[in-house]
Amino acid sequence: MRRPNRMEAELRRCDSEMMQRGRSPRDGSQSCSQKRSRIEGVHQEPIEESAVNLWNWTVMRKMGPTISDLQRIKLRHIACKLMMFCEVSDPPEEMVRRQILMAMKTGKGWVDVGNLTLANEFLEIAMNSLEKLYAQLTKRSTSEADTHIHKADVEKDVFRVLSYQAESAVAEGDFQKAVTCVQRCKDILMRLPKESCYLSLLCYNFGVETYELKGYEQSSFWLSQSYEIGKMDKTYSPGQEMLARVLRLLATVYLEWDYKEYQDKAIRAITMANEENLHPAGDSINFTDSSCPAVTELLHHKFSLDIFLDTTKLLLEHEREAIGFNFLKSVTQLFEGSPDVGKAILLHIELLLQRMKEPLAKKMIEDITASHNTRKQLTPEILNHLHHVLWDRAAKNYEMKRYSEALSWYKYSLSFYSTGQIDQNLAKLQRNMAACYLHLEQFEKAHESVKEAERCDPNSIFTQFYVYKIAVLEKKSQKAFDAIVAMGKSAVQLDTLLTDGVMATSLLSLTAQIALENEQQSVAIKALELLSQLLQDNQQALTALKCLIRLVLSKITVKSQEEITNDMETLLTYLTAALQRLDAPIREESKTLDTGVSEAHWFRKIAWNLAVQCENCPRAMRDFFVISFKFSQFCPPDKAVLLAQRTCLLMAAAVDLDMGRNNLLPTDQQTELLTQALKHIQSCREIWKVLKQTGDFPKDRTDTLLLLYEFEARAKLNDLSIGSLLDKVWELPEVDIKTLETIASLAMESPAHYPSVCKRALKMVLTLLRKQEPTDIVTFSKCLHSLVCLSLPSGITEADTYVLEEAWGYFEDALRILGNTVLQASYPQVEIIWLMTRAWNTGIYQYSTGRYKEAEQWCGLGMRFLGHLGTLKSSYESQMTGLYSEVLDKLDNTKRFLPKEE
Repeated sequence: MRRPNRMEAELRRCDSEMMQRGRSPRDGSQSCSQKRSRIEGVHQEPIEESAVNLWNWTVMRKMGPTISDLQRIKLRHIACKLMMFCEVSDPPEEMVRRQILMAMKTGKGWVDVGNLTLANEFLEIAMNSLEKLYAQLTKRSTSEADTHIHKADVEKDVFRVLSYQAESAVAEGDFQKAVTCVQRCKDILMRLPKESCYLSLLCYNFGVETYELKGYEQSSFWLSQSYEIGKMDKTYSPGQEMLARVLRLLATVYLEWDYKEYQDKAIRAITMANEENLHPAGDSINFTDSSCPAVTELLHHKFSLDIFLDTTKLLLEHEREAIGFNFLKSVTQLFEGSPDVGKAILLHIELLLQRMKEPLAKKMIEDITASHNTRKQLTPEILNHLHHVLWDRAAKNYEMKRYSEALSWYKYSLSFYSTGQIDQNLAKLQRNMAACYLHLEQFEKAHESVKEAERCDPNSIFTQFYVYKIAVLEKKSQKAFDAIVAMGKSAVQLDTLLTDGVMATSLLSLTAQIALENEQQSVAIKALELLSQLLQDNQQALTALKCLIRLVLSKITVKSQEEITNDMETLLTYLTAALQRLDAPIREESKTLDTGVSEAHWFRKIAWNLAVQCENCPRAMRDFFVISFKFSQFCPPDKAVLLAQRTCLLMAAAVDLDMGRNNLLPTDQQTELLTQALKHIQSCREIWKVLKQTGDFPKDRTDTLLLLYEFEARAKLNDLSIGSLLDKVWELPEVDIKTLETIASLAMESPAHYPSVCKRALKMVLTLLRKQEPTDIVTFSKCLHSLVCLSLPSGITEADTYVLEEAWGYFEDALRILGNTVLQASYPQVEIIWLMTRAWNTGIYQYSTGRYKEAEQWCGLGMRFLGHLGTLKSSYESQMTGLYSEVLDKLDNTKRFLPKEE
């Protein structure tokens, strides 16, 4: 006996829910990313993401005839196994719930295709996971009421898993196990009364299956259970008609099992069935081949058409095919003048199709088409039902990739429409035909069908989808772009579809997939851009943005700098959009900062890598580092994240400073860059304070770099507080000479001009150099050179005694080094010459102004360096000696004319 369609629809519910990473597949209204824990392990997150993506891809295939049921369950099997691989010792609730769903659906899938060993394995996994979930929920319960709520939540899935295990047990012939599972389900019904109908129908199907296998004892048990469960709660009963059907089949089982022994039970079952729902079959339950006269006798009674049609169904259910079809023909003739005769004709067609008698069914369809268009039209209700039958037949052929056969059934449906008729269903029909034509590569006919669909429903997103698909297949990019825009406009209008997050978004996702399959990346990018803008679900939008980023990255090969810059700007736009999507949930009280942890990690790493690649584009580098930092703010502030944040801000500040050094920029832009650098420095300093609390960083130069960057920015902004920064540098645990030299240079680098600060830094350098063993003579000489330049004015007239004394000290420092036989060899000769020359010239300047005593001192100082020139001494000695003698003579003459003390 075949299960009724009603039962199949009830028991084979389509699990079209989409699972997103970070979103619970069980609860579409609340994103589990907000409550998920961070999964431990290095490779778990990519595997988990792959598992979820594979699962979602498989679920999406239900919308298209791309894979068979067996292929679908195999893909689910793989996705579920990958998810099991990610399991940790204390998994977060969201992961457990996802495992439950995947294991449960996978187990049910294996039941449906008959692989009971695998089915049992996955259903057992689901049950174990449910126990684990219940333990987690109970552990965090704060009251008895919470415990009851959690128990009810878990029992819904426990009930479903038990029912699947019962199905598997019946298929295996394990009657006792099936009974145990169903009994546990019955116990749960007290708390889940809504499931009464489902369990009643499940037991009915078990009764049918065991009846077909001549297992009358088991069949009678299951049918009795079906009736008993169906009567438990009137509100959720499968209905009196269904209960009557259960009882009538139970009566048939008793009669076929042992007519004599169970006759009374059969009669009692029939009586109860008639009490539930009076039916002529109640009195003719035991049809035999000799029952034709009894059937014919029914035609002489004034029953309603529905009674006769139910009798026909019952005859065919009991394999009385010839009698049933003959009876149906007689009924059709009997009600020929009735407007409801179409019901009989429609049932005849359906029964023929069920029994694979397609030629006879097609002949009947052709006859009623001619009749409908010329003489007597079918009622709208019957015609609508007929269209449904024809479309269903076409869809089955489409799924089997028999596109020509599918077209023939769609054409039967089309034949019932009049010329010029406008109807949304007609638009759907034309789109379905276009899909078949595309598979058959009959593009011209596909064009015609889509054109007709546009005539009937021009604003439909589905119509525009086929316009788009044809354009892509014909390599017409602009037309494809226009169709995508039109789809976007339609999607905005179809707010309910977008809210469901299924139809419109799935179509837009499919547009990108089609473009990629046809190697049209630019079209795919356009489709994904639109999708990312229209999606209301932030998780799905982030997924679309990930795809966009991957696509653009795949395009960046050997290009001109201008093209690379444009791509980088595009990527920055996508990252900014992703940041906005991540930031949106934070503004909602019901959501937390954990919403997009895994997504934030992915985007921050992408931004980091892009920043590293932007050596030739400083502004883009800075922007990528900044946005990488912003993404990291959505991640748990562990040591790795804090280090990444510190580096991002350091690099951003460095780039701002580098751009701010460009004197060709307008002053206001330079000021903006330097001010922005200071903000990055301050933020980085705050993070660094927190980071230093996590451990020791003995060789880290962050403090030094922050002070250097801040010094440069403030110096160029003419901030007088830079002197205090020099003090902070000197207070560093390990201040180095290079840092002080850099500060000295920055203090005098245009537009900065702070000679006093520069001089202080250089003096600190000398202090450090004196402590070195051995002394770095070259650095020492350069430092003295700079100090002399800062101390001695450009003209002698500007000098005063204090200045000359300070400068004199630096020359003496150099001579002390030169007086050391070990160190003097390392002193650069060119520096000795420079010091000698500078001292000598200072003396000459003094001489020219009549300050002979000072002239003699400075010229003498210069002569002291002459002795350290080695082979070059002779080049300067004669000239300097002669001039020095003149200076001495002048000084003697001056002394003679000075008044003497008495």
